[in-house]
Amino acid sequence: MDDKMYNEHEMRFHTRKWVKPEDLNPNQSLFGGRLLQWIDEEAALYAIIQLENTHVVTKFISEINFIASPRQGDIIEIGIVATKFGNTSLTLRCEVRNKMTHEPILSIDRMVFVNLDKNGKPAPHGKTAISFVAERLLK
Repeated sequence: MDDKMYNEHEMRFHTRKWVKPEDLNPNQSLFGGRLLQWIDEEAALYAIIQLENTHVVTKFISEINFIASPRQGDIIEIGIVATKFGNTSLTLRCEVRNKMTHEPILSIDRMVFVNLDKNGKPAPHGKTAISFVAERLLK
C-alpha cells in the first residue's frame, strides 16, 4: 500500500470555542459529548478541505483521552493535522487545549475519514500530501 505518513507537520490550532452555560454537564464542566461534536465537525471540515470533496464521512475514531475539564468561560482551541493519506481515506490527529494557558484538554491519535463519490461509495481521492487553499489559489 502506498500510504504516506505525515509526522513532520505541526498541529495547527484554528478553531476556538468559548465554553458557555449551555455546554456544561452537571459537574459544571464542559460536557464531553459537546466537545466531541465540535471535534467531529472540525475534523470533517478539515478532511473536506484537504480532499476537496464535500462528501466525506467519519469512519473511525481511536481512543479519546480526556486530560482536563474546561470550565464555563474557558476558551478552548481545537488542533487538527493530517497524518496519513490512504487511497480513499484520510487519517487525522486531534488535540484540544486551553487557549490562554495552552494546557492540554483532550487528545485523539487517529480519526479516519473516507472520501465518497456522488453515490455514497468510497472513492479514491488522489491526494498524497497536505495542501493549503492559499497554495491552490496560486496555481
